[in-house]
Amino acid sequence: MAVLRSVIRSVGAHLPKRVVTNDDLSKIVDTTDEWIRERSGILQRHIADENELTSDLGAAAAKQALIRAGIDPVEIDLVICATATPDRTFPATAVKIQNMLGVTKGAAFDVQAVCSGFVYALTVADNFLKAGQFKRALVIGAETFSRILDWSDRGTCVLFGDGAGAVVLEAQPQHGTREDRGILSTRIRSDGRFEDLLYVDGGPGSTKTVGHLRMNGREVFRHAVQKISGVIEETLVETGFAADEIDLFIPHQANKRILDGIAKKLNVPPEKIVMTLDKHGNTSAASIPLALNQAFEDHRVKEGSLVLMEAMGGGFTWGAVLARW
Repeated sequence: MAVLRSVIRSVGAHLPKRVVTNDDLSKIVDTTDEWIRERSGILQRHIADENELTSDLGAAAAKQALIRAGIDPVEIDLVICATATPDRTFPATAVKIQNMLGVTKGAAFDVQAVCSGFVYALTVADNFLKAGQFKRALVIGAETFSRILDWSDRGTCVLFGDGAGAVVLEAQPQHGTREDRGILSTRIRSDGRFEDLLYVDGGPGSTKTVGHLRMNGREVFRHAVQKISGVIEETLVETGFAADEIDLFIPHQANKRILDGIAKKLNVPPEKIVMTLDKHGNTSAASIPLALNQAFEDHRVKEGSLVLMEAMGGGFTWGAVLARW
């Protein structure tokens, strides 16, 4: 029986030129390269210049994805941007990117699920495409997290970076089997009881300010391993795949200890896990598409590859997407 699947046509990415190393950070906050490496696995991160906006990063990543797909912007009819650091409170950053790219039809809007944003945005786009409401979508994860960091808090400012990634999705008829190309499963979850473990202490509706990121790192780590492992296991049960059938695991790049903990719990070999954390830091909603782009450029993902993407972010929000390239 023929079904519509959201096929990933291409991927693109963009990083700010400015690179900040751990040694650079040690000059402005009480930390060391060794301290950061041991606790996170991060060696450096990219930081946007003052004149670089989230929309600039997102549009650059989207342009690369469009070029690689051989698709003209006028053929796109849905733009979704996952971001927790929009250019403005409104309009949506996606609308600005839509205009920057020359997309003139359909709809554009933002999705805000913090580090899980790209998984949420893929899920939303997939449902629209499967329903036949749109034909081709740009799904973007873009962040300038450096704008909401407290640069005197060594427990958080050393972990995050800026960047953007994007994919082009296209609704294509498939056979309705597990061998189909495209998105095979999406699962998203949230639990607002844990809001105070990872949040920003500001907002237009409360403090009338942007605020800074605050995090209880120990508790976030504990929940991340449990919740992400759980949603991955649910995805595998739903689709009938075993963990060893997955060609690549592309996790949200939060902390090497979290990645190692999930891999151990699911018995996933290190060579199947894509890690860009050391070079990018935690780029929130941009981390999964950035890692997917790196896997593409390294020829680790190719037609037919079974790819599992997963994330957890503030809220808490978490989720997973299983797709065949």
